[in-house]
Amino acid sequence: MTQEKIMELLNQLRTGEMKELYIDNADFYEVRKIIVEQDDFKHFQGIAQRNGHVIYKYLEVPRS
Repeated sequence: MTQEKIMELLNQLRTGEMKELYIDNADFYEVRKIIVEQDDFKHFQGIAQRNGHVIYKYLEVPRS
């Protein structure tokens, strides 16, 4: 997955266009690297799934 595609998906989460984003385990580290670079990274909540997959949600209130 390209950095541009990841940013597009993260922006869709921010705006509420998408409620959750499913990330395959093969793309996890690449996506995580970009998320932690974001100013609002504490708004992203990753929920672990089986086999290393993750579902990300965007929270209105940042996690602590």
